[in-house]
Amino acid sequence: VKIWTPLLILLVVVFAIVQSLRPLPEPTLSLTAEDSYTFDGSEAALPWPTQGQGWLDVNGIGTMGDFGKQTPVAIGSVAKAMTAYIVLKDHPLKSGEEGAKITVDALAEKEGGYNKDGESTLNTVKEGDVLTQKQAIAAIMIPSANNIARLLARWDAGSEAAFIKKMNATAKELGMKNTTYTDASGLKETTVSTAEDQVKLGNELVKIPALVEITSMGQWIDPSGQKWYNYNYLVPYTGIGIKTGTTTAAGGNLLFAGRKEVGGETVTVVGAILGQHKAPIIKTVNDVSKVALLAAEDALTSAKILKKGDVVGYVDDGLGGHTPVVLTKDVTAVGWAGFKVKLSFAADDVPHTAKAGTKVGTLTVGDGEGGAVKVPVTLQKDLAEPGFTSKLTRVG
Repeated sequence: VKIWTPLLILLVVVFAIVQSLRPLPEPTLSLTAEDSYTFDGSEAALPWPTQGQGWLDVNGIGTMGDFGKQTPVAIGSVAKAMTAYIVLKDHPLKSGEEGAKITVDALAEKEGGYNKDGESTLNTVKEGDVLTQKQAIAAIMIPSANNIARLLARWDAGSEAAFIKKMNATAKELGMKNTTYTDASGLKETTVSTAEDQVKLGNELVKIPALVEITSMGQWIDPSGQKWYNYNYLVPYTGIGIKTGTTTAAGGNLLFAGRKEVGGETVTVVGAILGQHKAPIIKTVNDVSKVALLAAEDALTSAKILKKGDVVGYVDDGLGGHTPVVLTKDVTAVGWAGFKVKLSFAADDVPHTAKAGTKVGTLTVGDGEGGAVKVPVTLQKDLAEPGFTSKLTRVG
């Protein structure tokens, strides 16, 4: 007994030292508040048309509604929305800038004359003319110029074929599973998509201020001085527009967006309606889209769901210690009747020790994109390292 007792004591001491010196586990942030909030009332029903398909999102918050079977259909010049997106992604343009200079080639001049065959073109350009990037984007988004869409494709990727590969790769990146692009202008009936997929693209487009500057114009004057009117009649109501697309095969199609102030937040609604064949198709698709958009904006409401100082979670030190975290301001959610908005935490690099009031993460209300509401959360009291007893008794 006399021999083993010192050894046992030594082992206990060594064990205690080893336990106390082991690296501490990384602290984590956990949500204790409800992970969702449901707005009062029965689910909102939008006034959709009786033909075609449609989809409408509130950017960063969720999907408000849809109708029709989401099967791929021809979309006409709505395809130019992807053309503009890729060009602006590859060659970023700041708000108010003109951007790079693009020389008009012989093919673009020749194709400008295709307006005689019924194509939408910019027929005022000649070989050797120079368009700024902003002018070229305006030409495809306002008068829907096919020849300039193809010119942009050649300028960006070297050839239209190479650019089409980019279009389809980008569609895949954005989760546009039912979309296939076969040309940069949308003239080909084999360029197909769904309303749902186009709204996915629209949710990205509305984040580009330089593009919104262009699509929100009711008219555009080209370098020759000719005035072109926006085919999207919703611009006075939406302030954003986006892109129309009409052909005999595709019917009337529109990717649109609008902004509204709700509960002190600027909310962006993004929608698409495809396959409107009642003549005149451009008027029909504008009319039905306007009805759906204005109804969606009317349905938007806000609710205070959490108050400044509310405990919404805790920092877990990994050894059983919990330090409460609180909101730094009231949380107001935007939604509509029957909608369930989700709440989630995103942690910062949480330290092992910190003073009360230290920011340790963010509470997000919405899907985390675009218009989602984000509120910092801070420590309610000092965060201390785990005590010796916690270190000593840890396992694993």
